Amino acid sequence: MTTLTTRSVRAGWRDYLELTKPRVVMLMLITSLVGMFLASRAGVAWSVLLFGNLGIALCAGSAAAVNHVVDRRIDSIMARTRKRPLAEGRVSPAAALLFALVLALAGQALLLSFTNPLTAWLTLASLLGYAVIYTGFLKRLTPQNIVIGGLAGAAPPMLGWVAVTGHLSAEPLLLVLIIFAWTPPHFWALAIHRKEEYAKANIPMLPVTHGVAYTKLHIFFYTLVLFAVSLLPFAIHMSGLLYLASAIALGARFLYWALVLYRDTRPNAALATFKYSIWYLFLLFIALLVDHYLVLLH
Repeated sequence: MTTLTTRSVRAGWRDYLELTKPRVVMLMLITSLVGMFLASRAGVAWSVLLFGNLGIALCAGSAAAVNHVVDRRIDSIMARTRKRPLAEGRVSPAAALLFALVLALAGQALLLSFTNPLTAWLTLASLLGYAVIYTGFLKRLTPQNIVIGGLAGAAPPMLGWVAVTGHLSAEPLLLVLIIFAWTPPHFWALAIHRKEEYAKANIPMLPVTHGVAYTKLHIFFYTLVLFAVSLLPFAIHMSGLLYLASAIALGARFLYWALVLYRDTRPNAALATFKYSIWYLFLLFIALLVDHYLVLLH
């Protein structure tokens, strides 16, 4: 039976940085930044740009730290995560929770001071959605965990938009919908690659509960949904032809990988699909941003 390793090694700053999942937070900040710039034709105030994104990042890091605490037993079993600070005992659960609380309070203080109350409340809801509802309950409760819990991770572009405007509208909700549709094929591709580890950790991911073939079919279906949803910014005149061409090209490539995965025509197709999905989201939001400023120049 696998147990958590206990060590007397003193935690360093890199251990606490790792608790925040910096690479995940960086991708979230890119979408938040795009949301901010899309929300305004007159530019974004430097204080909102700097402290708004810092507040969002701190709250996202807080949620990630709570995830480390709740998942420390699972992390100690899975090869991908067994070197994490809590899994190896370099950071105690109490210290990690205190760290998460400090990050959350600092993030909320920045958002209330430099953006607006709606941004702070929506960010807090996103934090609790990921750290409590998804990590604490859904992840262990249902194979649809990532679909339902995906809303929390889809919030950053909406948070960026609201930080600038102070109100919600159809455009930021559409950005949320894009990430919401992207999350299942992104994460299920990784779940296929790590199926045995999830089974060992007794986590009801879709490949574990319903099989790999069933999951591949759902990845292809959600990729089709994502392709359709990604065209909506053009349909509602939120973006122009450059974005439309980019969305079609990027979406077609995503569909290609989803089909390769479904047909099982290449080795390690699940991991390749997962890696491409990250580039897809990054490039799609960059295309939104570039298109927005090209329209302004004309």
